[in-house]
Amino acid sequence: MTRAGLLGDLIACLGQAHVLTGADAEPYLTDWRQAVTGRALAVLRPADSDEVARVMRVCAAAGVPVVPQGGNTGQVAAATPDASASAVVLSLLRMNRVRAVDLDNDTITVEAGCVLQAVQEAAAQAGRLFPLSLGAEGSCTIGGNLATNAGGTQVLRYGNARELALGLEVVTPQGRIWHGLRGLRKDNTGYDLRDVYIGSEGTLGIITAAVLKLFPLPRTQRTALLAVPGLPQALQLLQRARAGFGAGLTAFEVMSLACLQDVTRAFPQQRLPFAELPEGAWCALLEISDSEDEQHAQERLEAVLSAAMEAGEALDAAVSVSGAQSAAFWHLRESITLALARAEACVKHDISLPASRIPDFVRCTDEALAAAYPGVAMRVFGHLGDGNLHYNLLPPAGAPQADIQRLVHDRVHEAGGSISAEQGIGQRRVQDLQRYKSEVELDLMRRIKQALDPQGLMNPGKVLPASPAGALP
Repeated sequence: MTRAGLLGDLIACLGQAHVLTGADAEPYLTDWRQAVTGRALAVLRPADSDEVARVMRVCAAAGVPVVPQGGNTGQVAAATPDASASAVVLSLLRMNRVRAVDLDNDTITVEAGCVLQAVQEAAAQAGRLFPLSLGAEGSCTIGGNLATNAGGTQVLRYGNARELALGLEVVTPQGRIWHGLRGLRKDNTGYDLRDVYIGSEGTLGIITAAVLKLFPLPRTQRTALLAVPGLPQALQLLQRARAGFGAGLTAFEVMSLACLQDVTRAFPQQRLPFAELPEGAWCALLEISDSEDEQHAQERLEAVLSAAMEAGEALDAAVSVSGAQSAAFWHLRESITLALARAEACVKHDISLPASRIPDFVRCTDEALAAAYPGVAMRVFGHLGDGNLHYNLLPPAGAPQADIQRLVHDRVHEAGGSISAEQGIGQRRVQDLQRYKSEVELDLMRRIKQALDPQGLMNPGKVLPASPAGALP
C-alpha cells in the first residue's frame, strides 16, 4: 500500500483533523527527557475503542507498526517512535472520559487518556480516594500508568498500578477488542490476561480503559520530615513506623542531604526546617493517614517520633501542622529531579532492592564509584518503603556513562535487585534487559510477544529487540 493510500484509510477511520502529519505531528515525536526524537508516518488521535480497533485493522493489513502514547511523560522513551518513519503514533489523549463510578463496589471506570490527576479528582468528588500519586500526575495518563505499571509515592500502602486495576479493555494488534472491564476482586477463571497487559509498555496491545479500585478518604493526614544520621538509621525508623502505624503508614521517602542542598540552592524560596546537619546525614519524609481525628493522628505520630529520637534513629523532626506545610515538605522531595536537571551531567538509575540490603548496597557502591571515578558526587533519593532508589550521580568530566551504569547495574543484579523499579525498559534499557534477565525469562517473554503480536507491529524495539515479522526475536 502506498503512503497516500494508508493515510486515506486512516482518515476514513478518524477524520482529517485527527490524522496529523508534518509540523502538527512534531510535539508527539520527542520523549519527555528531550533525549530521543523519532519520525512517524502520522500521529493518530482516536476518540474511542472502536476507532482504535479500526485503526489497528488498517495497520495490521498494511504491516505498519504502531507506537501507543499517553501523556508522553515516561523516562525511557517507550512512547517515542524510531527514526525510520515507518510507524504511526497512536495518541490516546482524546479518550479521556470517566465512564462510571460505582460507590457500592468502590470502583471507577476510566478511559486510557484520562490524566491521573483528573481520576484523583473524580474519586475525591465522589468521596473516595484513588491513591496512585507521582510527580507527573498533572500530565501522565492512566493508560500509560498501567502500561508501565507505575509506582509513585504510596506504593508502600496501596501497591503499584497493577494492584489498583481490577479490569481492562484492550485492543489487540489484530484490531479485536477484549472487553475485560470487570470490577471483580476475585476471578480465578484461567490465565490473568489483565496482568499480561499491565507493564507490557504497549508491546502486546493497547489498553483503552480500566476499572480501578477506590478507597475511603482518610479523615486526617500528617506528614513529618526527619533528619537521620544515615541509611541504616532510616531503615530502623521505617521498621518503627510500620510497627507504630500499621496500614496507616502511606509513604516513606529518603533523600540524601546533598539532594536537598541542591534544591535549596536551585530554589532559594524553599528551606529545610532544620539547623545545620552533619555531613552524610539523610532526611526521611513519612506520611500517615488516619481514620480517626486529628488529635489521634498527632498523638500516634508524636509517640513514634519521640521513640525514634530516643533510640538515635532521628536527629531532628518537623511535623506538619497544616496542609500548606505538608505540601512544602513534599515540594522539597519533588523538586530534587528539577534541581538535578540543572546539572551539566547526571547519570540516573531507577533501581529496586530488598529494603534490608539498601544501606550496604549504597555504602559499597558509593565506595566503588569513588575509587573508579575520583570526584564523583552522589545524589541518591527514593521510596525506601518499597525498596526503590533513584541512585543518581554527578560524574567527573570525561567519565564514560555506559561504564558507570554497568558498574551500578552489575551490583544491583548481584544483590538480587532490579535495574528498573518503576520506569520500565522502553528503548533505553533494551540491551540492559538482555544482560540481566535469565535466558528462561527472555524466552518466555519472546514467546508471549510472538503469540499475541506475531507481526511484531506493537511498539517495536521497546522492551525486547525488534524482530522480523513472524519470527521469534
